[in-house]
Amino acid sequence: MAATKTQLKADLATALRAKDEFTKSVIRMMLAAITVEEVAGTQARDLSDAEEIAVITKEQRKRRDSAATYAEAGRVDLAAKETKEAEFMSAYLPAPLTADELAALVAEEIAAVENATMKSMGQIVKAVNARAAGRAEGKQVAALVRAALS
Repeated sequence: MAATKTQLKADLATALRAKDEFTKSVIRMMLAAITVEEVAGTQARDLSDAEEIAVITKEQRKRRDSAATYAEAGRVDLAAKETKEAEFMSAYLPAPLTADELAALVAEEIAAVENATMKSMGQIVKAVNARAAGRAEGKQVAALVRAALS
């Protein structure tokens, strides 16, 4: 069991003792998502810490997307709930890269590719995402690479 799942289980026990319904429900959602990923495929397996972080990042993105959808539909109460859950999940994720750090990564990867053009954008985005390791959103990386190559 990776460190993230161990931490989630310890925090769940604390939330149960404290009767903290919000924390309990969000942690259970994250643990359920990790468990689903563990049993996906032909054989059950333990996830690495990086894979667990990726699952939590995916869940956080779902919450942010839902919050935006609810806000557009005028459901401020549900949007606030989803936003609060996404913010809670960020405590289990590594600190996101700053704009300057991300721009530096993009510049390094563009410099590493000879004759970088828009055709090599996919290769550069993939390399930056690998180096960012979940600390930056793919949409943001793609926008920076596109702007740098234009």
